[in-house]
Amino acid sequence: MKFANARTLRIAYLEDGDADGWPVILSHGFPYDVHAFDEVVPFLVRAGAHVIRPYCRGFGPTRFRSDDAMRTGQQAARALDILDLADALKLGRPILGGFDWGGNASCVAAALWPDRFSGLVSYAGYDVIDVAGQRVPLDPHLERVCWYQHLFQSERGRDGLRENRREIARMLWREWSPGWHFDEATFARTAEAFDNPDFIDVVIHCYRWSLGLTDGEPALANYEDRLAQKPAIMIPAITLDGTQDPLKPGGTAHHAEAFAGPHEHVSVAVGHAFPAEAPGVFADAILRSRILIGPSARGRRPV
Repeated sequence: MKFANARTLRIAYLEDGDADGWPVILSHGFPYDVHAFDEVVPFLVRAGAHVIRPYCRGFGPTRFRSDDAMRTGQQAARALDILDLADALKLGRPILGGFDWGGNASCVAAALWPDRFSGLVSYAGYDVIDVAGQRVPLDPHLERVCWYQHLFQSERGRDGLRENRREIARMLWREWSPGWHFDEATFARTAEAFDNPDFIDVVIHCYRWSLGLTDGEPALANYEDRLAQKPAIMIPAITLDGTQDPLKPGGTAHHAEAFAGPHEHVSVAVGHAFPAEAPGVFADAILRSRILIGPSARGRRPV
């Protein structure tokens, strides 16, 4: 375990591979942690990658540096954490890979700061939260799948998450990945990350902000205003879909127009926890993104 100081956080991260290798930042989601990429990492290290896996704000040993800092879970904050980490570690235009919250944060970072990152692997699609669009009702079937988001809007839901965080997470793993037969040891290893003292506040704020029901951090308003314009992602990108994921019925191939740079799309018969369920495919997407990037842009250090 290593740590890096960002403007808001002391970010805990795992590091694998040669420090002189080509850099990759892999970002997890809710309710997962860095171990979702355990079987992805060996593929990348063998290919010469320098792999960084940060614990998201509110997870694991990552901590806020000030008691006064807003425990926001909004997308601009989580994307800025990725940028801060890349700067703190002096990574040269890393490739970003992520799923769930991590896919969202990676897409946002790629959209806002294309000069700082060289490539993107995103599950699922163009994963930038459209807060205005979130106010429109979904298909009833998808609303039912998103029961946890509705629960978290109430104080009863906050209390339920605090008291039953492991039970809720285990339910979501099973519902979102019906073909993934994880064992209890795998789940328990990740569930430790939910004991972070800021886990409840960050998770609740994320889902209330995403539905437009609470304010974000004022200092991030400019970023969120830019994201509301749905900026195209300019850097080379590969997007992934799990055809068994109930959160993404029909997949995200139709997001192609949101990618202005080189873009490829891959679908696999897995669920939501794509890197854990199909680690070889996720790793291949990272490796393929290097080909799309081209040799001139790989791993260049910031000036």
